[in-house]
Amino acid sequence: MANKNQKPTENQNQQAVGQAVSGTEEFLKKNGKLLGWIAIGILAVVAICLAVSTWVIKPARAAAVDDSFAAENYFAAGDYKTALEGDGSSLGFRDIIAQYGAKAGKAVYMYAGVSELQLKNYDDAIKYLKKYNGKDDILAARALSCLGDAYVGNGDFNAALAAYDKAIKKADNMFAAAYMLKAGITCEELGDNAKALEYYKAIKDKYPQSLEAYDIDKYIARINL
Repeated sequence: MANKNQKPTENQNQQAVGQAVSGTEEFLKKNGKLLGWIAIGILAVVAICLAVSTWVIKPARAAAVDDSFAAENYFAAGDYKTALEGDGSSLGFRDIIAQYGAKAGKAVYMYAGVSELQLKNYDDAIKYLKKYNGKDDILAARALSCLGDAYVGNGDFNAALAAYDKAIKKADNMFAAAYMLKAGITCEELGDNAKALEYYKAIKDKYPQSLEAYDIDKYIARINL
């Protein structure tokens, strides 16, 4: 009776390898043409992707950046209407977003949202600011705070408070005091003075050197009257 643990002989190994090679050769004979077409298809997809990246995406991104330069300058100057609508020779943020989308950079939604907010176009401000997903925590918190302001403009205080809370968590630094103050005032609008007092006391305790802390006692006193 053969030993089950007996190692295969060199001859047996050679036979096994030969069978495997033979099987592979047979597979290639039967499917070689198909595999060839598959390889050609993969190469074609790769070539198309490279061409799209080189001749479409990169030029479009460059054009978007160029077009947004003038709009950003108008924004910096406080001319929010022209920043949004353009000046006749250069595009505004609305057209840049419609034509290029995020190719112009994530900040384009921030610019457009803040511009709409300044013009009291609250629905449009909300639309743009909700699309901003920048990874910088300070700017992301700023966008959330502006989103809260837009909700306040629409009278949706619950949504505004939720946005301010997200801004506070995202900032987690001295800038959070400004968002806490907005949250507290919003709570007062909702009739929740106890919650508003929590925000005001948090400003005084956590950020005593902030600008908001200098006047926070009057907010606390107003609730404690």
